[in-house]
Amino acid sequence: MDSSSRLRGLLRARGPEWPAPIEYLESAGSTNDVLKGRAREGAAEWSVVIAARQTAGRGRHGRVWISAPGNLYLSVLLRPALPRESLGVLPLAAGLAVCRAVSEFGVAAELKWPNDVLVRGRKLAGVLVEATSAGRGIESAVVGIGINVGLVPEELPPEDAERVTSIAAETGAVAETLGVASAVLARLSVCYDALAREGPAAVVQAWLRHAVTWWGRPVEVRGDGYTLRGIARGVDEGGALLVEDAAGHLVPVLSGEVSALRLSQP
Repeated sequence: MDSSSRLRGLLRARGPEWPAPIEYLESAGSTNDVLKGRAREGAAEWSVVIAARQTAGRGRHGRVWISAPGNLYLSVLLRPALPRESLGVLPLAAGLAVCRAVSEFGVAAELKWPNDVLVRGRKLAGVLVEATSAGRGIESAVVGIGINVGLVPEELPPEDAERVTSIAAETGAVAETLGVASAVLARLSVCYDALAREGPAAVVQAWLRHAVTWWGRPVEVRGDGYTLRGIARGVDEGGALLVEDAAGHLVPVLSGEVSALRLSQP
């Protein structure tokens, strides 16, 4: 049985037949790039591209995503009937799906705004959503998910080994990559349905229950051309991080890299 059929069978065991094509590649530059091309060709919603390895994987802001074999690299095509202001919640919904999926494999993960999945402060997974807008709505959104499944941190350069982890490193067990993919896809369909049916607030509240406990603590957000320091107060219904600045104003942050500050740090 080929990998696409194997994944489809694992999904069938969880519920209804997967409604769109599943494409498995031994190697891809980026699964997001492949699926964006398929989207332009008219691919159906919920089309999936999964690769055994990536040669040009990336995260937000063009950062390189380490794409060693034995890990999960997948992208899913959505064609959301959602207002554009809900786009910021899609990465949260995908992160929530990943967090719930890895719990099936014995990993207790936390979510870091906007799209990181952490264990003990180390990165286990990341999400990259790339959307195309049309009018007041979203024409398509490619949700890329990378999860360290079998990665051995000790085999990485020291500066990387201290920042990342994997399902294998956390549990001491080898998980089947396609099994992890089926858990992620099944959970993503549930989270996406909640977003469409119940609205952004329901997804944000569920996300907050799994989030790192930074609320009420000083944080620093670095973005393109700006640095903001303040107190993390929560996430709004559009998926923006709410930071209270020195003047007491709540500033909604739509993108950036956030980190906790020590209380004594100036």
